[in-house]
Amino acid sequence: MSKPDLTSQYLGLSLKNPIVPSAGPLSRNLDSIKQMEDAGAAALVLYSLFEEEIFQTEMEHHATTLLPSESFAEALSYFPEQPELRIGPDQYLEHVRRCKESVEIPIIASLNGITRGGWIDYARQIEQAGANALELNMYMIPTDFEMSGGQVEHHYLEIVRAIRAAVSIPIAVKLSPFFSAMAWFARHLDETGIQGLVLFNRFYQPDIDLENLEVVPNVILSTPMAMRLPLRWIAILYGRIHADLAATSGINSGKDILKLTMAGASVCQVLSCLLRHGIPHIQSMLNELETWMETHEYESLDQMRGSMSHRSVGNPGAFERANYYKALHNYQL
Repeated sequence: MSKPDLTSQYLGLSLKNPIVPSAGPLSRNLDSIKQMEDAGAAALVLYSLFEEEIFQTEMEHHATTLLPSESFAEALSYFPEQPELRIGPDQYLEHVRRCKESVEIPIIASLNGITRGGWIDYARQIEQAGANALELNMYMIPTDFEMSGGQVEHHYLEIVRAIRAAVSIPIAVKLSPFFSAMAWFARHLDETGIQGLVLFNRFYQPDIDLENLEVVPNVILSTPMAMRLPLRWIAILYGRIHADLAATSGINSGKDILKLTMAGASVCQVLSCLLRHGIPHIQSMLNELETWMETHEYESLDQMRGSMSHRSVGNPGAFERANYYKALHNYQL
């Protein structure tokens, strides 16, 4: 029997397998990007360009070039102490170009905007820099007590429609799981003409430093349990919207990729497992994936994709509330 066909289609791109390293620190370094390609990554999502970083960089440049040095020392203390760790749009766009020149795998840029104009302007610049596709990292915490859930959804939809009209490269939207009617929202996003949904974005939760009495960021790598949420929603959405479905969060092994593919995922985005185990873990996942498929006589991923989705299983209620009662009563101490 020949080797299983791992080819996967995502955002109109034909990928050699479903493993796509997601946005994160590994994509800041060109050597790491080359290592991920050599290890077997089929495509790569670059770290996000944040509109706040652009604003801060421009403010600092304005201060350092237009004002006397002694007049703004206190004002500059507002900014982080290591501005060299931030980048402006020029550096990001140059990074996109260098990646395209240095590796053969598709490069998917990632953008997190604030303003409508910022989203559109930087999306256009990213397209001009040569990115194969664009992932919209839509990370917004609606803390306005007057903003309803419907208004939040409307805001997202308007931004996505505007970006879709402004650029021609494929677009994926990376969502959080905190929408009250995920199926409704996914369908309406799909109707904007996007090519992909990435499920799910993990909002990094703040912590409190008890010694310094400060609110501090706290990045915790995902655990295998986190995979259950995207698995459920990918299974529910598969075959009901046109957009490709990308899974992210908690993916650690080839078997995880098999489960998500059966649920309906086109690709699996990984990061935490690479930070834990190193970039060569990509090859380990691919080996496990191929071995399982050979043992169970699967010729391709397409053969299994969606086979365990909501519309394909004998008991679709297992993905809904119906399984809640059963799960609780079957638990053994």
